[in-house]
Amino acid sequence: MKIAAIQMVSGTDVTQNLSSARRLLEQAAQGGAELAVLPEYFCLMGQRDADKLSIAEQPGEGPIQDMLRTAARELGLWVAGGTLPMATPDPMHVANTTLVFNPEGTQVARYDKVHLFRFDNGRERYDESAVLARGHEPVSFSLTSRAGETLRVGLSVCYDLRFPELYRLLNADLLLVPAAFTHTTGQAHWEVLLRARAIENQAYVLASAQGGAHSNGRRTWGQSLVIDPWGLVLASQAHGEGVVLAELDMGQLQQTRSNLPALQHRVF
Repeated sequence: MKIAAIQMVSGTDVTQNLSSARRLLEQAAQGGAELAVLPEYFCLMGQRDADKLSIAEQPGEGPIQDMLRTAARELGLWVAGGTLPMATPDPMHVANTTLVFNPEGTQVARYDKVHLFRFDNGRERYDESAVLARGHEPVSFSLTSRAGETLRVGLSVCYDLRFPELYRLLNADLLLVPAAFTHTTGQAHWEVLLRARAIENQAYVLASAQGGAHSNGRRTWGQSLVIDPWGLVLASQAHGEGVVLAELDMGQLQQTRSNLPALQHRVF
């Protein structure tokens, strides 16, 4: 089964971002992908954090969800929509949400990002809790490939990557990590954390990232990756928009878990 990590350099224009996302999803489908994953904040990298509030959508409504739903159906893809802002009861906060659509265009999973990023080194400062409301539940779903293989797919977003206990709860064959890692933290930690999550869970990892200099002045690390259960990087793209394609082999996954049954050896 072929899977695709989509890398973007999203800007401040939602319509333009959705057009770019659709074009890249088409490229993934043309490349033979059955699952394509967009990056965090694919629909908007605003001038201010509060810009997310003005485009928040209600469940099942809005142009962002319409694009994801239609692309999945028309392209015959499983689509994980990076993240988009979903309305909450508090008008000053939104959920940072991953929605998954099957090839019929039906939503099959929703995950609200649990861990909210905060960073301040004196030069860069971020605090997602200013406008984001955190989620509370781990989420995974079952995906059946065109060949009839079923795998468990676990959802996570960006900063979640630093919390391995979440990934243990997902109990997945494939872990998705849409992200918008800063250049500073990504340069230091991105790949090593992703490879660690793959190795310790003996699972494939697909990480789709924002990657470049954005019109709002922010710089993201990029380096979208697909990693196998042994921790080997199968495919990657350093910077700029693009589609990272790789093969997911369930036979290799089962062989890795059989050769080194670490998941069966857990004590705590």
